[in-house]
Amino acid sequence: MASIIEAIESRRSVRTFDGTPLTSEERDWLLGRIATLENPLGIPVDIRLLDAAEHGLKSPVIVGEQAYIAAKVPLVEHCELAFGYEFEQLCLEAWACGIGTVMLAASINRPEFERAMEVGEDEVMPCASPVGHVAEKRTVRERAMRRALKADARLPFEQLFFADDFAHPLSAAQVGDDALARALEAVRLAPSATNRQPWRVVVAGDVIHFFELHSLGKTEPIDIQKVDMGIALAHFDLAMRELGRELAFAFDDPALATPADCSYVISAKMSQ
Repeated sequence: MASIIEAIESRRSVRTFDGTPLTSEERDWLLGRIATLENPLGIPVDIRLLDAAEHGLKSPVIVGEQAYIAAKVPLVEHCELAFGYEFEQLCLEAWACGIGTVMLAASINRPEFERAMEVGEDEVMPCASPVGHVAEKRTVRERAMRRALKADARLPFEQLFFADDFAHPLSAAQVGDDALARALEAVRLAPSATNRQPWRVVVAGDVIHFFELHSLGKTEPIDIQKVDMGIALAHFDLAMRELGRELAFAFDDPALATPADCSYVISAKMSQ
C-alpha cells in the first residue's frame, strides 16, 4: 500500500473503469475503513458502499463502474469541511490500495443516489464516487474532459500560499520547514470542483490560516467549494501526520485584509 503522500502525488480522477467488480477483499477493506473514518470537526459523515445495478446508479461521464461510494451529512455549520475531509481521505486510501475514484456532484442521477442514501430533510449528499479498477485506456470523452478542465494543471505555489498576510506571496523555498513545505505542496495538488483550487493559505508562524476564494458563485443548500476546502484540509492534515507532526484545528479568524471574494475558513496550529 502506498503512503498517503505518494497517493496524493500519483492519484488522478478515474472516469473509465474496466468493468470488473471489486474483489471480496476490496469490498471488506472499504466497508471496514468506512466504519472507522473520522474527521477533526467531529461531524458525523455517513458513507456507504452501493451496488450500481441494484440501486440504478449511473453517471453519463462514467464507464464500466459496478459500485459507488456516496455519503450524506447533517446540515450543520461546517458540514462541508467534515464531508470533504472524510470523503477525500477514503478516496486517497482507496487509490493507495489500487482502487480508482472520482468525486461527482452534478453529473449523477441524484434522485436515485439520494434515495439509496436515504437522505433526510435535514441532511445533504454533496457528492458520490464510483469505485473500481482503472481501465487500461481512457475513453475519448474522458480525455476530452480532462483537457477541458486542465485536470493535471495546478496554480503555482506563490499564488496559493502567503507569509503573514496576503501582501507577501510564499515560495516553497521560503517556507523553512520541510514538513510544512511538503504538506503545503500536498494542498496544492488537491482536486477541486472544475479544478478551481479555491484554497488560499496564510502561514503565520506555527499557525496556518485557510481561506476560501469564492469563484463558482452561490450554491445551495451548501457551499460546494467549502467541500473543496475540506479536501485541502485532509491533504494538509494527513501529510503532516505522516511526517510526524500533529495539528490542532480551531476557528480563530486572524482578521486579515483579504482579496475580493475571499473569506476565512479555519486555522491549524502545528506541533513542533
